[in-house]
Amino acid sequence: MNELIGRVFHFEKQVFPSNLDLYAKLATDGQSPKALMISCADSRVVPEHIMQAQPGDLFVCRNAGNIVPPFATANGGVSSTVEYAVLALGVRDIIVCGHSDCGAMKALVHPESLDTMPNVAAWLRHSHAAQRVAAEGYPEAEDHQRVRIVAMENIVAQIAHLRTHPSVALGIARGEISLHGWFVDIHAGAVLGLDGETGRFAPMRDDRPLPVALAAGPRRAADTLPLVAAE
Repeated sequence: MNELIGRVFHFEKQVFPSNLDLYAKLATDGQSPKALMISCADSRVVPEHIMQAQPGDLFVCRNAGNIVPPFATANGGVSSTVEYAVLALGVRDIIVCGHSDCGAMKALVHPESLDTMPNVAAWLRHSHAAQRVAAEGYPEAEDHQRVRIVAMENIVAQIAHLRTHPSVALGIARGEISLHGWFVDIHAGAVLGLDGETGRFAPMRDDRPLPVALAAGPRRAADTLPLVAAE
């Protein structure tokens, strides 16, 4: 803890003074983050570090398993964060970010490890779809492979949950919001992006188009319905 406190002092004495203009602008003008990132609480995966973000660049929501519960009338921290980011801050890109060697995903593969953690077990019910897909879709996968598969399928599942939130659904319908699924491979130091067209994760490269789970564009389902003649 003393080491961490020392870093606080370093921020106060070195980092803040060297970035006075940035902090003054943020304090005066408020925040206008470029994206909302919903990531795992794992200490090894730091969104701001991965994206080399400055203060004010990212609106971040972290929890065990980078989970987005489906929309419900019951209040929740993730739902409130999503709603505020979209409606109050005008965020147009939302990233669901999972990672390799995820403890939450390991617990889904080995549910007996949750016997003494009822709250974690209840939270991870929002990832049961990923667990089911991994178990039945990849029956031959070895244990370490299954954890990786569950982590990737979990990103897909949470993006589906995200689309049930009214603020997100409206933004998608208006063509104002893009959804992204990222997988951070801690061992390789690489980030894979979910390609919505192929349904697969692909390495993100600076010489290729960015894989996007759902690109921004107007989606008006009712336009495909036949018109009803007036009586």
